Amino acid sequence: MTTTLVTGSTGTLGKPTVIRLRAAGHDVRALSRGSGPGLTTGDLLTGRGLGDALTDVDTVLHLATGRRGKGDVEAARALLEAATDAGVRHLVLISIVGIDDIPLGYYRDKVVIERLVRESGLPFSILRATQFHSFVEALFTTQRALPVVAAPAFRLQPISVEEVADRLVALAGGPAAGRVPDIGGPEQRDVADLARLWTRATGSRRPVVPLSLPGKVFAGYRAGSAMVPGPAYGRLSFADHLAGSVGSRR
Repeated sequence: MTTTLVTGSTGTLGKPTVIRLRAAGHDVRALSRGSGPGLTTGDLLTGRGLGDALTDVDTVLHLATGRRGKGDVEAARALLEAATDAGVRHLVLISIVGIDDIPLGYYRDKVVIERLVRESGLPFSILRATQFHSFVEALFTTQRALPVVAAPAFRLQPISVEEVADRLVALAGGPAAGRVPDIGGPEQRDVADLARLWTRATGSRRPVVPLSLPGKVFAGYRAGSAMVPGPAYGRLSFADHLAGSVGSRR
């Protein structure tokens, strides 16, 4: 049985990944700063408990991210050092499509983390995915106090978090593969279209207003840098996601 450590195990991506790894027969250590049933306590920033958590671990899935990305680079350095000391044989990293061309601070840190992984000497696999459906939904729900729903004037290709988890489990079960093909959802759609799907699903009567802004960040999105060319990996659309998430709250 493969012993697999998952960082960020209680997060949006970590939860379905842990469930799928266990179903696939992995002995999973779900790393968390907290404690509780099914959790392995450890802190990536302080190093507390990290050595013990990595003892006899074959594979690490690094899915953790701090609040707004704070401390992510430092956490990755600490994990890579501890994983090297522990003799980990495969490190799988989740990353984001478009980080080279969209100059957000969070994305710049992802570029650095990918470089650290490549230079660590550990066998690795790096998977970039497009934005999760839940992220796009949150883009609209956080505007609940506004009289309109502002929608940035570019296209996105959101993907189901469960489908990303499926791909990560497949990578964890195989040999290190380096940078693997990026994955995205089944549809590339204007954010305004996604917003209209959301307003219909939630019963909101607020108008959707496309918003065009200057700057390199929005230019990167408008150029399609956050999307994956070629055949789609994901099968679940944003409408499918809304049918599940909004329907479950009614």
